[in-house]
Amino acid sequence: MAGMENQRLFVTDLASGMAIDQVFLVRAKDLRTTKGGDLYISATLGDSSGSIPARMWQASEAIFNSIATEGFLHVKGRVEDYRGSLQMVIDACRPWSAEKVDMADFLSVSPHDIEKMWSELLEIMREIKNPHLRRLIKKFVEDKQLVAAFKHSPAAVQMHHAYIGGLCEHTLGVARAAKALLPLYPQLNSDLVYASVFLHDIAKSAELGGGLNFHYTDRGQLVGHIVIAANWVQEKARLVSEEMGEPFPQRIIDLLQHIILAHHGEHEYGSPKLPAVPEAFFLHYLDNLDAKMWMTANAIASDPDHDSNFTGYIRPLETRLYKHSGDLDALATDDGSHTGSLFE
Repeated sequence: MAGMENQRLFVTDLASGMAIDQVFLVRAKDLRTTKGGDLYISATLGDSSGSIPARMWQASEAIFNSIATEGFLHVKGRVEDYRGSLQMVIDACRPWSAEKVDMADFLSVSPHDIEKMWSELLEIMREIKNPHLRRLIKKFVEDKQLVAAFKHSPAAVQMHHAYIGGLCEHTLGVARAAKALLPLYPQLNSDLVYASVFLHDIAKSAELGGGLNFHYTDRGQLVGHIVIAANWVQEKARLVSEEMGEPFPQRIIDLLQHIILAHHGEHEYGSPKLPAVPEAFFLHYLDNLDAKMWMTANAIASDPDHDSNFTGYIRPLETRLYKHSGDLDALATDDGSHTGSLFE
């Protein structure tokens, strides 16, 4: 197969009907059986721009075993539309050496400077006035290994901010939203909100791992970031208590752990507890808002069909997105002469 690496098409460049003859990263693979009893390979291929499902019909165990997850695969095939979404049909493939690829083409990294995001996040945390919460957050910040993992971690494997630095970007997004909205809700304890924003997803640094492919660690699968973070709060509070020579207020621990345990909002989405304090509801909706806004923006920006007014079906959002609501000003027919107050 002749390669096309000098004219690389990224996943976001693909469109239905395109012929493919180039290298992709294998993010996942599965050997399945058709109703007729034939073997086929279901895979997820990708690069730094995103992922695309792929199928290889009339496959064999030998071909399947030759494909390495987190390895590279030179693929010859085509892109087609399947139920409103793109998928790749593989006609032929062979493993490809990592030494022959430009890793920058396959590593997904936040478009924003990670160190600047981290600095801004810490600046917002300086809004915390409660001395116990300040000391608690400081214990997390002083944990160099944890901070390094936090900066590198994605916020999810696929759903949102699924790239290096994504966790920091998402946490900062939630912190910015909290800072903007807290003045509207003076009944909320802002110290508790800021601390829970900082900590709600921090254990994704332990839940998620991977080099070229992000995946759930064994600890992530068995325990999960919500419970891990709640445990970390107890551990760091103990360190603060030992340092200060006095007990850490249990009520603060209970409230902070509750907000972390409840921040997914519903049992079916992994929350061990349902929100039972106003600050827990506040964090839940801010967390969901930041994730959903990233998902909508990313889906519109990366949609391969530039001629369609709508994206393909976005399963996590359960809809197709209209892509031009942000172009409303372009539809205006006003010549600009009516600039007075609406109510004059």
